[in-house]
Amino acid sequence: MAEIVLKDESYAIVGACFEVYNELGCGFLEAVYQEALQLELGAKQIPYVPQSPLQIHYKGQPLIQAYRADLICYGSVLVELKAVSYINDDHRAQLLNYLHATKMPLGLLINFGHSKGLQHERFLPRT
Repeated sequence: MAEIVLKDESYAIVGACFEVYNELGCGFLEAVYQEALQLELGAKQIPYVPQSPLQIHYKGQPLIQAYRADLICYGSVLVELKAVSYINDDHRAQLLNYLHATKMPLGLLINFGHSKGLQHERFLPRT
């Protein structure tokens, strides 16, 4: 049986997201959830860097345009936040592209905007 990549770390991050959702519910802008999640991550002593610029390369050349990750937790988990009604394939493709470009080993797509509860999905980079 294959081992789950960064299992404990992702469990802790998603747990912090549930804390935020349980407190705020849905209906706020993404920036509100990001700020609240940063407070929760700090309270849980989960290391994170917000809005970290990540270099993207094209054929080995660094691009001037940089991607800003919503959060990088534990130095290896890319967290992309959304506040939309539903996660769709465009959001999934966006996260997969970010994982591919940044070489991060794990991505979490978190949606605070769904009225029936927090949505979260785990992604590994495509090979």
